[in-house]
Amino acid sequence: MNISVVIPAFNEEARLKNTLDKITFYLDTVFADYEIIVVDDCSTDKTVLVACEFLDKKVKILKNKKNMGKGYSVRKGVMNAKFDLVLFADADMATPIEELTKFVHTIEQGYDIVIASRNLSRSNIVVRQPMYRQLLGKSFPLLVNFALLPGYKDTQCGFKLFKTALAKQIFRKAKINRWAFDVEILYLARKAKLKVKEMPITWIDKQGSKLSPVRDSLRMMHDLVQISLNNASKRYGDSK
Repeated sequence: MNISVVIPAFNEEARLKNTLDKITFYLDTVFADYEIIVVDDCSTDKTVLVACEFLDKKVKILKNKKNMGKGYSVRKGVMNAKFDLVLFADADMATPIEELTKFVHTIEQGYDIVIASRNLSRSNIVVRQPMYRQLLGKSFPLLVNFALLPGYKDTQCGFKLFKTALAKQIFRKAKINRWAFDVEILYLARKAKLKVKEMPITWIDKQGSKLSPVRDSLRMMHDLVQISLNNASKRYGDSK
């Protein structure tokens, strides 16, 4: 299979070159053809200039006219993907790109979506997050399970593989633009009865997270409520 890789980027000047070096090397080795879609969320540093260095290596750059959020940027990239599979991956590569190999094999076994999980017992956490982010990473899935989407250990890990045609169907309906967009996508996938597999991964915490533990935690809780309201008001197309 050929693949599209979507990387949302906001002020990623310091990390993007290393990430693109690793991804292009891996994809050149494993896939017959590919594209990398960097979606710049109105960065104020040299993120776009760094991405431009890779234009001859199948990298495309999409630019948001104003800062819209990670969810919006991922959605924009997915809707522009042209190959059979589409991977959304964080710019920090906390989940090594080599994990993609087993994700593709899982898709070939009949799954529609494969998501990385840091909270499964077989996951290999090489470098852990600061304690406050570990607490958020453990407590938010409990809230998601209780309030909206039971059955997942980790909805927020930034490494998810989709069959592109199905991804476009659910991303087209999505409304959440910021951190809780992953929950909405998985919620829509469940409504569409898609087969989702949560996979253990190797994970290495990287410094430079844009997540604000207080402000963005409140936004994420607000977004969980908004997803329920969207469903009740049939903004996703039905109320099932």
